[in-house]
Amino acid sequence: MNKEEIIKKFSQHEGDTGSSEVQIALLTSRIKHLTEHLKTHVKDFHSRHGLIALANRRRKLLKYLKKNNADSYKNIIQKLNLRK
Repeated sequence: MNKEEIIKKFSQHEGDTGSSEVQIALLTSRIKHLTEHLKTHVKDFHSRHGLIALANRRRKLLKYLKKNNADSYKNIIQKLNLRK
């Protein structure tokens, strides 16, 4: 899924590119891409460092969303298949 498709799917209104939901979805896409990259390039420690930073940023956004809008948090968790 490319960036424009993700933004269309998770945006709340027209032109919405900065809401927490959109940011979390974009970060999830980048995290999945880097995870696949690291499966083949095991010793790429610079990318691993970037992956950890992306995961931390997503974790903070999820924590913010859970605190401020629990319904939206539950929806995005289900849509992105993040928690079991």
